[in-house]
Amino acid sequence: MSELQEELIALLKRRGIADVGFAYIPNAGFGELQTAVSLVVRLSDAIVDEITDRPTHSYFHHYRTVNAYIDASLLEAGLLLQAAGYRYIPVPASQTINEEAWQNGGESSYRGRFSHKQAARLAGLGTVGKNALFLHRDYGCRVRLGTLFTDCPFETCKEPSASPCLGCDLCVKACPAGALTGAQWTPETPREALFDPKKCSEHMKEVGKNTGRGAVCGVCMRVCPSRC
Repeated sequence: MSELQEELIALLKRRGIADVGFAYIPNAGFGELQTAVSLVVRLSDAIVDEITDRPTHSYFHHYRTVNAYIDASLLEAGLLLQAAGYRYIPVPASQTINEEAWQNGGESSYRGRFSHKQAARLAGLGTVGKNALFLHRDYGCRVRLGTLFTDCPFETCKEPSASPCLGCDLCVKACPAGALTGAQWTPETPREALFDPKKCSEHMKEVGKNTGRGAVCGVCMRVCPSRC
């Protein structure tokens, strides 16, 4: 591992980032920037445990605050890389890109520029569950993710984890939107085979309308017992 990679990890750990991983992902849409740096931030167990069947004001605030913290951490990491002579592009912690839908009057794709879950999985930090959430190897799905692409040739991971959800369907039964199919995730499984993002989004808009715009449900996360 290079001195710069160790310096980057130390910087992020000082900021409170729980885990950091690196993956080589060519053809991700970032040109010559083919190394992904994946960040994991733990959510507050106390806040998550308050969730019952709908968003809470505390979780809504926590979700947005952690996203902003991840974005700031990605910027600081990128500035370190840029000072060392490398280029970087951060992927926002929470951003949906709907250019095609806006232009053609279609429905939202509910997707960002690149999947944080895919980057984290390829970086060896965990896997994906039946709830379509990332399951960190130590902290389960009570985490938020961030991703940065760079042309810095970091040492990367080559051993993604398998999903541990065999025999468990707690999230499927608990989902108040009925959005989860119960399908077992594999690397070849498309997101739509696991859950219906439109059902999920419409439910959150309805039950979260008195919480705040962009409120997130969190039920499938709260009931998940997984530790990879």
